[in-house]
Amino acid sequence: MSSKSVTIAHFSDLHLSGKRERRRIAFLEKLLASIERAGCDHIVITGDLVDTADPAEWALVKEILQDAGWFSWERASVIPGNHDLTNIEEEMRFYNAFNPDPNARKRRLHKKISEFCTLFRELITGDERVAGFPYIKSIDYGSQVISLVMVNTVWPWMNLENPLGARGYVNPAELEALRDPSVVGALKDSFVIGVFHHACRIYETGVPIDQAFDWTMELRNREELLGTMGTIGARLLLHGHFHRFQSYMAGGIRVVNGGSFRYDPERYNEITIREDGSFSQRFVDL
Repeated sequence: MSSKSVTIAHFSDLHLSGKRERRRIAFLEKLLASIERAGCDHIVITGDLVDTADPAEWALVKEILQDAGWFSWERASVIPGNHDLTNIEEEMRFYNAFNPDPNARKRRLHKKISEFCTLFRELITGDERVAGFPYIKSIDYGSQVISLVMVNTVWPWMNLENPLGARGYVNPAELEALRDPSVVGALKDSFVIGVFHHACRIYETGVPIDQAFDWTMELRNREELLGTMGTIGARLLLHGHFHRFQSYMAGGIRVVNGGSFRYDPERYNEITIREDGSFSQRFVDL
């Protein structure tokens, strides 16, 4: 890596299920060590750290990052995915599925988000303060400033509208906050990267089975999110959710899917950002 460039390693969808997964934990430790040796400056994990929405398993990911020397504001950023925040088995229990209170699901999701942000607060604020979504990390590397704009796309489980808990939606209030002129102005002189969990593109074919799968996984207000990212000057968008490594354009912005560590633990997405604002992207195989 040139002293005038910044390199970001991005991967996604770990889907860890506790300390009993020794082999997969060993793969994660190997990946983090390889990223360290490659001289990367920062890692971004775009959600689904775990498979069961269990905070104890979030803590395992935190512990692994700490042991590898990556758990600090300057070195790592994480966001939650639907598997981090939604326990489908619990949501489908009778007392939840048929709860007449329409806001109960939102309250459970917001509680999970708060717990997630509390556990990972050092990566979000750099200290003991707790912040929610959206949040922005502007990291000054001397030659340039990289701004990571972190957006939550996880939507509450609903028996008809989100039966698998995998469809995404961004709270319009989050998008409105990002479009505030003061935010747009503050980001103007930095390299802006939008970070979220859900994919901007799934299959998008005319095949009925693909269309059905798209519906269960889609980011419902994708166009509004892409429009907001354009407004704040995002040059690059990073996501996970759809378990494929991909690089494509959406809304005039380069988008990279970090694939799935669960199914391909020896691959990651590498972004190199140069001092002149140009960047390159490649998928690295260990």
